[in-house]
Amino acid sequence: MIGKYLTFMPELEGSFAEEWRQCLKQIIYIRETGYTLIKLNIFIDLHDYEKYIKVSREMGKNILNAFGKLSPVFNITVHPPEKPWKIAVEAAYSRIDSSDIVININNNIRYIVCSTDSGKEVWGSGLGFALFSSDARSATEAAFEQMKAILDSEGMSFNNIVRQWNYIGNILEGKNCLQNYEIFNEVRSEYYGKFRTVNGYPASTGNGMKLGGVIIDFCAVMTNEKLSQNEGALLLKDNFKSTLNISGTASIMGHDTIGIGDVEKQTQVTINNIIKLTGQKRIEQNVTNTNTDWGKFILLRVYIKNQDDFSKVKMLCMKQFPGVPAIFIESDICRDNLLVEIEAEFLINN
Repeated sequence: MIGKYLTFMPELEGSFAEEWRQCLKQIIYIRETGYTLIKLNIFIDLHDYEKYIKVSREMGKNILNAFGKLSPVFNITVHPPEKPWKIAVEAAYSRIDSSDIVININNNIRYIVCSTDSGKEVWGSGLGFALFSSDARSATEAAFEQMKAILDSEGMSFNNIVRQWNYIGNILEGKNCLQNYEIFNEVRSEYYGKFRTVNGYPASTGNGMKLGGVIIDFCAVMTNEKLSQNEGALLLKDNFKSTLNISGTASIMGHDTIGIGDVEKQTQVTINNIIKLTGQKRIEQNVTNTNTDWGKFILLRVYIKNQDDFSKVKMLCMKQFPGVPAIFIESDICRDNLLVEIEAEFLINN
């Protein structure tokens, strides 16, 4: 289970390569006592597809060279940070004393297995990278096939997926009267209908990526503990902590978008929706022995449609969540009238 996140930005504006070197150097030299780095989410501003593929592969080599056999899994997606920066990085750390961590490979795809006394977690990242950039259906099918192969190799199934991130290239575009987001959802429903027998979907985020294709990250869990799910979030427990995984949340009440054209209104409504999901009385229905120091946010990931809105959204988020590691990136949202989407993780003391 991830116990800590850190975010990294370049210290000085420069070329893409220079800013990447600055971030990687920070990541290499930071040592979090009691934790091990298991996952990097790298968000970049690079809109030429061929250059994106080439640069991403070079960055992957840099990560492997820096960390060796215990290199974290990673994804690299086109989600520009606030200008003038060209790159932002989010790093996820697992407690060393809570799990045995192993790197496995399936069809050249690296993934991480974290084993604990109560079961195991599988973290897959970057599925679908560089496949079918102009065909949303084929790209989605390829990513889900890679996911299925990893799950099969670990004796798991789609029933074990508890968290999923879905980055859909040009999400609001499409063909034959279907948006790429609708095509993605069709394929997801087909795979979940065929291979998932438990009710409901995992906690998930689905939003746009500034190039074609589809990239999926996931976490699957095989555990003796009971998983608790409600609308918008999933609670995952182990012997040390419990984590509430909050799906991508937006300014929606019922089926209606609230605050159309008003990014500050949408941000505040979204924050309010997240706060409701983490209410103590709500969580105490599934977690016992909470106390006055019962929980805290350990991550915000904020997707903003327009660069001009970054400062307004950041101000509201930092006011509500001071000191919480947060990453702010540009992204289209699943509805054209949505201007912001926020996902979060909330760590609870058992």
